[in-house]
Amino acid sequence: MTPQDVRTHCLGLNDTSEDAPFPRNPGLTVFKVAGKIFAFCFLDEPPLEIALKCDPEEAVRLREAYPAIVPGRHLNKRHWNTVTVGELPARMVRELIEDSYDLVVAGLPKAERLRLDRA
Repeated sequence: MTPQDVRTHCLGLNDTSEDAPFPRNPGLTVFKVAGKIFAFCFLDEPPLEIALKCDPEEAVRLREAYPAIVPGRHLNKRHWNTVTVGELPARMVRELIEDSYDLVVAGLPKAERLRLDRA
């Protein structure tokens, strides 16, 4: 997957947006759903890595199975993984992005989840 593929996939999910909210890290892009971050990445810096939210038990399993998946850098390592995109199949990266999105959506208030379902 290219950086543009990552951007396109993240923004193709329902009610997502892209932002660069950290002035001290101007190249850091975040993708949000309903204002909540589900992915962090430096799209312009090789190797392409993306930090994604993950179920804690699944996070450990993925880290043990794939050297390209490590605990989230500068994030809560229990809930976030950093994924080196080019070292995994594109389909798997897309699924990890979608899982992160789904976890964030599941944590939204019910009214917000219902709004997303209707959009």
